[in-house]
Amino acid sequence: MKNFEARFAEIILNNRIIVIFLSLLVAGLLGTGTSKLYMDGSNEAFFSDDNPELLAFHKLENTYTKHDNVIIVLAPKDGNVFTRSTLSAIENLTAASWQMPYSSRVDSITNFQYTEAVEDDLIVRDMVTDANSLPDDEVQKVKQAVLSEPILFKQLISEKGHVTGINVTLQIAPLERTVATAEIAEYTRAMKADLKASNPNIDVYLSGMVMMDDAFNTSAINDVSKLLPFSFACMMILLAVLVGRFFGTLVTFLVILFSIIAAMGVGGMLGYPLTGVSSSTPIIILTVAIANCIHVLTTYAQSLKEGQSKKEAMANSLKINLQPVFLASATTAIGFLTMNFSEVPPFNHLGTLVAIGVLLSFALSITFLPALVTLLPKSRAKFKESDGKTLLAIADFVIRKRRACLWGMTLITVFLIANLPRNELNDIFVHYFSESIDFRTDTDFMVENLTGVYTLNWSLESKGSGGISEPGFLQDTENFSLWLEQQPETIHVSRFTEIMKRLNKNMHGDDDAYYKLPDNRDLAAQYLLLYEMSLPYGLDLNNQINVDKSSTKIRATTQTISSKQVIALDKKAKAWIRENTSYVTRVDSASTVLMFSHIGQRNIKTMLVGTVIALVLISVILMLALRSLKLGALSLIPNLIPAAAGFGVWGILVGQVGLSLSVVTGMTFGIVIDYTVHFMSKYLRARREDDLSPENAIRYAFKNVGQALVITTIILVIGFGVLGTSVFAFNATMGQVTAIIISIALAAVLFLLPPLLLKIEGK
Repeated sequence: MKNFEARFAEIILNNRIIVIFLSLLVAGLLGTGTSKLYMDGSNEAFFSDDNPELLAFHKLENTYTKHDNVIIVLAPKDGNVFTRSTLSAIENLTAASWQMPYSSRVDSITNFQYTEAVEDDLIVRDMVTDANSLPDDEVQKVKQAVLSEPILFKQLISEKGHVTGINVTLQIAPLERTVATAEIAEYTRAMKADLKASNPNIDVYLSGMVMMDDAFNTSAINDVSKLLPFSFACMMILLAVLVGRFFGTLVTFLVILFSIIAAMGVGGMLGYPLTGVSSSTPIIILTVAIANCIHVLTTYAQSLKEGQSKKEAMANSLKINLQPVFLASATTAIGFLTMNFSEVPPFNHLGTLVAIGVLLSFALSITFLPALVTLLPKSRAKFKESDGKTLLAIADFVIRKRRACLWGMTLITVFLIANLPRNELNDIFVHYFSESIDFRTDTDFMVENLTGVYTLNWSLESKGSGGISEPGFLQDTENFSLWLEQQPETIHVSRFTEIMKRLNKNMHGDDDAYYKLPDNRDLAAQYLLLYEMSLPYGLDLNNQINVDKSSTKIRATTQTISSKQVIALDKKAKAWIRENTSYVTRVDSASTVLMFSHIGQRNIKTMLVGTVIALVLISVILMLALRSLKLGALSLIPNLIPAAAGFGVWGILVGQVGLSLSVVTGMTFGIVIDYTVHFMSKYLRARREDDLSPENAIRYAFKNVGQALVITTIILVIGFGVLGTSVFAFNATMGQVTAIIISIALAAVLFLLPPLLLKIEGK
């Protein structure tokens, strides 16, 4: 009786036209879903709707004002902000910024609401009006006032007075975010161009949350429009050179193309958005899916060399490869599906889409590919006799030097794994982008010359409506702010108590002795009311106090610190408030950097659970497929080593592990098993069907699968290496570490697995 593989091959090869038609029909139907794909470049796309830090962030925004902003940084080439020409440019740009789409507030040193007492009246006015007509002594007064104002210092004006910033706050509805981001970014760049044209002596830099969201979009578009075509070209050229000529390469290209289109179509049907992370899906599907085609085509080419007809050669290839290709695809899909344990939705989407793409490529590589290849003209195989001799020479070396290989690989592995603890979780969201992205270089300039990009917000709640005017609450708020300023990570602390101290001084004839908090609740409330009534539209205090004046927001701008340091500072601040305040009834914290810090920490724990589940599932599958508990357990050794050793290499070279690398272990686990499955299947076929000795079975495996493994590794490493050049660090580091792990996996299968088999089987 014919076995399943032979019957399957017979069905496919006897119904080739029907198989091709059905393959095209299914791929086409699934591909229609691509029309439903949409871009989501916001940083909030990295958080699920029930993420606790995101909910806290939205609560803070609903209590105060939105945090969406654009920061326009101006750096006069003469190193002095306080000249008539520069102040005039700031004044004009401030006025123009109110016209920016979705703009709700604009803050700069020129429209800062400066207060002073004139007899018994409180005067609230713009810091600078009609800068071009200011006499020299007034310019110096402005300089002195700005540099001595705590609210502006190291926030909108640099310590040296050589760089300043204009902060534009924006109100964007969630459903309009994608369109609004592109519109705002385009408008802001046009403003920059106009300013540069009229003021060539001023350098302009753009930062802020909206510009970061735009950078996410830019990165995604760059990966799809540049890296994907380049990766396709590299893969196809390599396949043509290493495996066969035109027709084999063409069919492989079609298999991969249909797999990508169908998988992305499923994503559209599921309502998945395209993000900076999920935009790498086509590249990963391309890189992983090509392995299935390589195994089928290499065996097919070898059989053709032995004189078989096209149908006989393909039937033989399917008979040999059907089970290992299925196992490799299934385990790879399981590995990528573990990304659904991640708390980051784009990683969930990436894992699901790649898993679908891998399974589709498996189906197409054993149906569409055999059917079409055998209908097309025969391509001359590219294998040379020297290729087989080289692999057999490596096999003989491993067999002869089995003890040296075993101990050598063990020592190298132990050394690399010992360096794994050198990695530190440290997500710096600005560094998600390469320096080729303007947002990265502009933000780096702002951090070095003006202020930090990291902000943490604490909302302090009083005992009731109007409670922020209570002297005890005011003092608690001020004491907490002073404590924050003393922390080594802090650059600037923004709080409304600075305004209250200035108002108290103004209402006492600008006597410096009264630059302190008012000690009477009614008096403080009157000061606040008088001040708010004097403020122009759009420059109210809603960014610092809530509507019923029962709570206030403290914002700390910090240096670029690690995720652990961010979380530690937040915990320390909350602990200080609990222990040192009497009038603060509740404290909540939220910020973008806090959200990323927490999700990075938790993601490692959830992905560890996912990896363990994948390990158990794949172990069971291998043991059942290999029909041996002993060999199934043995095969796990070369499967587990690559990820641990790969992160050891990363610890030596880089030592920084971000959010993207927390999913790499689960993602690569299935890819790595591809190597073990194919090697073990060939080894066991030789042992069980041909009754060869362990040594000769290893030679058989090297001869029949070694070439495919080497080719697959070259293509995978180059494919993920291309992804490693992405301007988006999420994708770049993921590609780089995956390439390292795959390289180690090949070494483990060729130089560690055979000595282990000889040691176990020899007994």
